[in-house]
Amino acid sequence: MRFMMMVKGEMPPGQMPSEEDLAAMGKFNEEMVKAGVMLAGEGLHPSANGARVLFNGADREVVDGPFAETKELVAGFWLIQAKSLDEAIEWAKRCPSR
Repeated sequence: MRFMMMVKGEMPPGQMPSEEDLAAMGKFNEEMVKAGVMLAGEGLHPSANGARVLFNGADREVVDGPFAETKELVAGFWLIQAKSLDEAIEWAKRCPSR
């Protein structure tokens, strides 16, 4: 089964993760590749480069970034192949976090 794990944006807009955090994430990525579960994964551009399209029936509203609420941002993702939801959850639990 395929699962998408999304990385929440926890840094203030425009701030990059530390070298230590990037190294930990790289190590985690390598573990998933070696285990044969990682299909794809990458970080996303800062919200300043993005836009949201809001849907209200037939109406569409475009809101340009940046977006101040980091709790609403997705900073990256992994697409993994796991045997079960339980296995996918175990991989998610291993993700480096502050």
